[in-house]
Amino acid sequence: MAREITAFSNPLVKRMRNLRDKRHRREEGLFLAEGLRILTEAREAGRLPAYLFFARDSAQHPLAQALIAETEAAGGEAIETNADILSKLSGKDNPGAVVGVYPEFTVELSDLDRTGAGIWLVAERLRDPGNLGTILRTGDAIGAGGLILIDDCVDPFSVEAVRASMGALFTVPVARARWEDFHAWLRAGPGQLVGLSLDTDQDYRAPAYPAPTFLLTGNEAQGMPEHMAAACDVLVKIPMLGKADSLNAAVATAVMAYQVLDAQRG
Repeated sequence: MAREITAFSNPLVKRMRNLRDKRHRREEGLFLAEGLRILTEAREAGRLPAYLFFARDSAQHPLAQALIAETEAAGGEAIETNADILSKLSGKDNPGAVVGVYPEFTVELSDLDRTGAGIWLVAERLRDPGNLGTILRTGDAIGAGGLILIDDCVDPFSVEAVRASMGALFTVPVARARWEDFHAWLRAGPGQLVGLSLDTDQDYRAPAYPAPTFLLTGNEAQGMPEHMAAACDVLVKIPMLGKADSLNAAVATAVMAYQVLDAQRG
C-alpha cells in the first residue's frame, strides 16, 4: 500500500531533492529519473526504483500501475504525492507524472565483452550533460556495446543527463576509466580506435571500420589531446561546408556512428 507525502518539510523529500547535487548523489549512491517513459524504459531493462513518487491522477495509467506494482514487489517504496512535490524533486515547473530514485550503476572495463557489438562509443572529458545523454541515445539507436567515459566527464547520473538520455542510460552500459587504463585494456584485445579530429584530411567516409570499432569523441571545446590522437588507429574528419569549423560533439558522434554502422553492414 503506497503511503502519501504532501509536505515539503518531509525528511525523505528533502533527502531525495538533494540528489540533484553531485555530492549528495555520491554520498547516497542514488540518482533521480523523471517521467513515465524513462521509468518504463528502466523497468523493461530490469531496473526498478528504490523509491517511486507518483501523482494521484497518474496512478490509473497502465504503465504507472505496472511501475507501482513491480516496485513494491521488488521491495521498493511507492509514494503518492502531488505536482508540487514532483516539481521540487525534478527541478521542473511542469514535472512528469512519476519520479524514480535509483541506485547508481556502472560497469568495469573488465565486464565488457568487446566482441558482443560492432560499435563502442568513447567520450573524453565530456562536459555537457545534454551531450552525454544524446550520445547515450545514439548508442541505443545503433546497438552500441556501451559508452566508455574517459577521465573527468560529466556525471551520467545528473538529472540533466538522465533526462537527455530518454531512458538510454538504462539500456546502454556505461563504464568510467582513466585514459591509461582504457588504452591498456583496448590494446589487450581486438578493436580499432577511431578518433574524430580537425587535424586530419581523411574523410570520415573513406576508411573501413571492422568490428569492433571504438569511436572516440574529444572534449567539446578542446577536442582530444595530442597523445590520445596519436594513439588512435585512424583519425577522420567530417567535412564542413559552411563557416562553422566543427559539429556539436553529440551530433558528430551520431554522424560517425551511423557511418560505422553502414560500413559494417555493407
